[in-house]
Amino acid sequence: MRRAFLLAALLGGAVPAAAQTAPGAAAQIEVPVLVRDVAKGELLSASDFAIEPRPASQARGALEIESAAGKEALRQLRAGSIVRSGDLIKPQLVRRGEPVSITVRSGGLTITAQGRALSGGAKGELIRVVNTTTNRTLDGIVEKTGSVRIAAN
Repeated sequence: MRRAFLLAALLGGAVPAAAQTAPGAAAQIEVPVLVRDVAKGELLSASDFAIEPRPASQARGALEIESAAGKEALRQLRAGSIVRSGDLIKPQLVRRGEPVSITVRSGGLTITAQGRALSGGAKGELIRVVNTTTNRTLDGIVEKTGSVRIAAN
């Protein structure tokens, strides 16, 4: 009851219902939780979340809906779970082992070749690819789905 008294003093005598908990009970806060199971690699949207009360100790590190929407699940996530930053990554536009289009631009000249991604990556990330014609390994920047740009020397 000591906490409720201190809170009441700070709020001018009004005690919010959330603060009126039994001694020893965990404080509850409202956090976003998943409303459905999400598979690994699936993109999240705002409609995948609902706001529910959870003990403050469990809510530590919870992402806001705006921060999680548009990101990709790093692993399978269960309905009712709190999503944290370690559960999500930027959407992967290139995946390891997938065929990619390799582009080199220098001035007005553009050269395109076919390759295979040796690692996955999101837009703007540096990944390794292999040119399937020459078998040469290159580092490039992911531009869009299935497309990697190599810096011209």
